Amino acid sequence: MGITVKASLGKTKYYTEVIAGENQLITDEPVDKGGQNKGFNPFEILATSLASCTAATLRMYIDRKEWDVEKINVEVDLENFPLTKRAVFKRDISFEGIHLDEEQLKRLHSIADACPVHRILTNDIEILTKFS
Repeated sequence: MGITVKASLGKTKYYTEVIAGENQLITDEPVDKGGQNKGFNPFEILATSLASCTAATLRMYIDRKEWDVEKINVEVDLENFPLTKRAVFKRDISFEGIHLDEEQLKRLHSIADACPVHRILTNDIEILTKFS
């Protein structure tokens, strides 16, 4: 599956318009980093990708099982350690409207780890760059 995202940054410091297909969002940096805090910063977008993909993947599985889960909450904390070239994603998942037993929770943990963004982040990643 190929995805194309285009980011355009003009002269307004760090205010970036991002387009993917027919959708658009704004990214920016916090005020203390020179931005205007008018959108998610790039690290928040990365954590958002994992959180939203996890929630959607779990919803697909839960719907298929016909479990009556009103809401899936996924919170992702991202800590970046540039000096050691390590990043740690802490993912906290909770469910509203149902009590799930240990076996169900164990299965849902496997499903969460099977989310496509989780798999990308835990695989070997290569970034190829060209200037045009």
